[in-house]
Amino acid sequence: MRSEDLKNGHHSLAGWPGSHNVGAVRLADPPSRTAPPKLLQCVRNAVRARHYSPRTEQAYVAWVRRFVLYNDKRHPRTMGAPEVRDFLTHLAVERRVSASTQSQALSAILFLYREVLGLDIGWVSDVERSKKPKKLPVVLSRDEVKLVLRRMKGTPLLMASLLYGAGLRLSECMALRVKDIDFERGQLLVRGGKGAKDRVALLPDSVVPMLRTQLGRVRELYDDDLRDKKVAASLPDSLARKYPNGGREWGWQYVFPASRLWTDPETGKQLRHHQHESVLQRAMKDAVRKSGMTKQASCHTLRHSFATHLLEAGYNIRKVQQLLGHSDIRTTMQYTHLVGSSKDGVTSPLDLL
Repeated sequence: MRSEDLKNGHHSLAGWPGSHNVGAVRLADPPSRTAPPKLLQCVRNAVRARHYSPRTEQAYVAWVRRFVLYNDKRHPRTMGAPEVRDFLTHLAVERRVSASTQSQALSAILFLYREVLGLDIGWVSDVERSKKPKKLPVVLSRDEVKLVLRRMKGTPLLMASLLYGAGLRLSECMALRVKDIDFERGQLLVRGGKGAKDRVALLPDSVVPMLRTQLGRVRELYDDDLRDKKVAASLPDSLARKYPNGGREWGWQYVFPASRLWTDPETGKQLRHHQHESVLQRAMKDAVRKSGMTKQASCHTLRHSFATHLLEAGYNIRKVQQLLGHSDIRTTMQYTHLVGSSKDGVTSPLDLL
């Protein structure tokens, strides 16, 4: 069971032949009547113990599952560097995944061996690497941002305004809670951003009226949940244990709560999570289409535009780096290639004829 069992380098596992049996691979023969945890559950436990993000957990579990399926469900303890090299080469050559996808697969498999199984498989060499294309981010002009925002309304307009006005990632916007908003200082506290880092972001003055209106709607929903259904906002596992009633406090409510409730399968409690990212993604796609633009703009394009427009306005690149939450200045420097005129004072020889 090899390439036919693998999808196109993404994380969806639905419909895999035999995929429901992969989790049955166990770490060792049971020494007693108590069965040891399944392999994939051990991966989940190790990821959570290191406080990695839910997306990282989902991706690592998916790649471990694919690795096992690719090798005919052999236990990873019976394999090593040759099998890892063969799998990574398969991803690059046959599946033609991107360089970042291949790197993520390698990270997940190394995590499995080093952190879960406690094995050192050595250096994985002679891997056919996916080529990493050098692409500049898509950026909208100020007029193009106006065109897009004018074709949005309601909550999607507010969320898109925060993506552009504060440079938020889509996931960061969705995860905002009431206590993260500081109207007096004009700041947003982004908690657990990429790399599990907190940072302070701008709160644009122009969104304050819309944001206050949104909080008024959230307050009504919160009061209704608390009075009639005793529903709490969802919290990360560690915080839920530390503050068992924290989800019922006003400050912990999501700024953009979901319309439907979610039932925790372990506790049976009804919780209210934040809106799904697809809500804004669909609204953004529709607004771009209606604007008549040919650029392939997405929600993340608004963050790219935020950074580029700040640099064009003359702000220090270190300050922009801080607002974006980049660990490496080189990540922020990609926007310097987009600042100013594309001609940079160069006259085409055609214009001189």
